[in-house]
Amino acid sequence: MAAKIEDYALIGDMETAALVDRNGSIDWLCWPDFSSEACFASLLGTEKNGYWKIAPLEGAWSSTRRYRDHTLILETTFEHGDGVVRLIDFMPPRGRHSDVVRILECVRGRVPMRMELALRFNYGCTVPWVTATKDGIRAVAGPNLAMFHASVPVRGENLKTVADFTVHKGKRVWFTLTYGASHEPDPRKIQFEQALKDTVRIWRGWNAKLKYKGKYRDAVERSLITLKALTFRPSGGIVAAVTTSLPESIGGQRNWDYRFCWLRDSTFSLLALMNGGHFDEAQAWQDWLLRALAGSPDKAQIMYGLKGEQRLVESELEELPGYENSRPVRVGNAAARQVQLDIYGEVLDSFFHAQHLMCRHSEDDFRVLVLLLRRLETMWQKPDEGIWETRGGAQQFTYSKMMAWVAFDRALLLAEHLNYEAPLEKWKTIRDAIHSEICTRAFSKKRNSFVQAYGSEELDAALLLMPVVGFLPGRDARVKGTVAAIERELMPDGLVLRYDTERANDGLPPGEGAFLACSFWMVSSLKAVGRKRDAEALFERLLTLRNDLGLLAEEYDVKGKRMVGNFPQAFSHIALVNAAFELAGGEKMRGRSHRNIAPRHAAKARAPAARKAG
Repeated sequence: MAAKIEDYALIGDMETAALVDRNGSIDWLCWPDFSSEACFASLLGTEKNGYWKIAPLEGAWSSTRRYRDHTLILETTFEHGDGVVRLIDFMPPRGRHSDVVRILECVRGRVPMRMELALRFNYGCTVPWVTATKDGIRAVAGPNLAMFHASVPVRGENLKTVADFTVHKGKRVWFTLTYGASHEPDPRKIQFEQALKDTVRIWRGWNAKLKYKGKYRDAVERSLITLKALTFRPSGGIVAAVTTSLPESIGGQRNWDYRFCWLRDSTFSLLALMNGGHFDEAQAWQDWLLRALAGSPDKAQIMYGLKGEQRLVESELEELPGYENSRPVRVGNAAARQVQLDIYGEVLDSFFHAQHLMCRHSEDDFRVLVLLLRRLETMWQKPDEGIWETRGGAQQFTYSKMMAWVAFDRALLLAEHLNYEAPLEKWKTIRDAIHSEICTRAFSKKRNSFVQAYGSEELDAALLLMPVVGFLPGRDARVKGTVAAIERELMPDGLVLRYDTERANDGLPPGEGAFLACSFWMVSSLKAVGRKRDAEALFERLLTLRNDLGLLAEEYDVKGKRMVGNFPQAFSHIALVNAAFELAGGEKMRGRSHRNIAPRHAAKARAPAARKAG
């Protein structure tokens, strides 16, 4: 049985990632990239579906763990009656091949250890053909090849590779697993000591750029490292999570594949990276966005593959029982074909902020955005599936309309300040019409709050972003009423639900955890309406929900006191970073200083790009 979600740690090489539990077991790894078929899939099944475990062989023991300072290198310490052993796990930022390196160091005494490797391709369904080589083991199945090397003798046992050995103080034992294509020459054995030094240097060098100096620096740093680990380095795309089908409610059906790149994340990601001082990554993400949008604007999707792939066909893996029997296990995501109007606002807002903070824009880029706006001109009045990708039919969602307003507002700002040719009066007319319609049709006097959709009386936590995107100021009574209503009705346990799944028609059985990104949005909204102390108190409570390594899933089950949903979740960590900057009072946050897109710090923001070019 898989561990609790919060008991996993993340290691990765910025092209794929693995999850390691407290007992030294790697239970999830997709090779060669985030969205590939898993070769360790016991997370969604049993040990028969693949795992790689290193732990004490016998006797009582306990474990603690940490990341090596300013890195993604995991250190798990086993306290055993006979001694103390440290397990170091990492994935070096890859060259031609991808590697997992595992090093054992004995800190004290002598400890008997056991290593078990059960490699299974095709989501744990395919046992590879395993042969011995002169210095290791070669495993092949279809297009997949893995080379295993170890510093201790290994043997085959019950379709596994096993090693029993003892480590004593001063002794170091290592194991490496390298992925390659079966039709290419076998990958070379990695030099683990040099790989460790290089990985430390690369992560610490990247992290040294962090600009945040506030009291939440450790949390911000770990969230940004996690976001970097979720970045597919070859394209610049950022995956929503490294997993699929971790349930939003244990035993439920709300299980989705998040190993793709959502346009909705564009502004949130861009702000988190730029606020943190990571301008190269922000530029790479924007470049990915432009490439993904290339083509006919009527073909724009809400999400794409790592390289901008459009076909993300959803299917179910019936052979996997699911995490704690939460079925179905899905791969692909049918929501890619949904109409969600808010993405237009997110895309325009991200380009606005790229200019605002990096002075990075061109008229050619703007022409792409004009095509999107032409499409939105004909669509904004239509119903859609909304930010939460409901499967109960299209509605006139308020958040979607609000983000359509954002799209025209940001396009006007860019065109006016950069002197681009555009239909300004037409856009102003549409922008103002959307604003008026929302204020008229989406505000419930009965609730003294904006509601989820026209004609509805349901609340929606996405509307916490109203003051953040500048639709209405935090001092507006309607905004204060909306924050108070959500606080009263969507925070039954002090954390924010997206909406009431018991009452809303979203096409799925009810039940899910508190949505952590929404809870961080509440932090920003509380500050916007003048309740900074309450905002700080909520933020600090949210920090206590992170696991011992500072990682967050998508949601939190308050009653079960455990994480639920895919893990680690980019949206949660992005929202944490942006809320921390908001609490720090930084002027770089979204919705601030809208009317000036050539701020005094723009020259500083350009500096990383200038150094790179030089």
